[in-house]
Amino acid sequence: MALIEAVTLNGPYGSLVPLSLEHEPALADASAGGDLFKLWYTNVPSPDTMGANIRWRLEQQEAGEMLPFTVLDSQGVPAGMTTFTNIDATTPRVEIGYTWYARRAQRTPLNTQCKLLLLAHAFDTLGCLAVEFRTSTYNRASRRAIERIGGKLDGILRNHRYHSNGVVRDTCVYSIIAPEWPGVKVQLEAMLEGLVL
Repeated sequence: MALIEAVTLNGPYGSLVPLSLEHEPALADASAGGDLFKLWYTNVPSPDTMGANIRWRLEQQEAGEMLPFTVLDSQGVPAGMTTFTNIDATTPRVEIGYTWYARRAQRTPLNTQCKLLLLAHAFDTLGCLAVEFRTSTYNRASRRAIERIGGKLDGILRNHRYHSNGVVRDTCVYSIIAPEWPGVKVQLEAMLEGLVL
């Protein structure tokens, strides 16, 4: 199935490569920096659960449910993870989710570039009708980032699930649809060139 075939996506600020257990030590270090795994409103694997999280993502890939990537920075060092998930090959559509970045990579061009690479692959290569994003209502930074790249709020799934600390999570569901992609692409390219205020 084309939507779950492993692929490498490259750009000037880094690349997205198929997730591998070989990345575990560097990803554990990336998670430890800034204690990202302690953020209660998002799910960043802790250093000691990184191996289990990678194995879970790879199992989901085997089942055709997920296409996981390791994010490499411009030096080739793992700086986080992201995935295509909620894969619907019939429509087709995907969700970009289970994403986290090392503290050192946050608010850098790397995240913007990765979104551009993933969206381009989804729309231009896979022919998706829509790409979805989901995040907790409490994750304001994630919501702002999705909106900044052109994601539109489809709605909020109220009492959708629990956060790891037991607090009930309302999930914001965003999407970018195929007719919006050309404008979103121009916006992302402009952001990478520093041409967005």
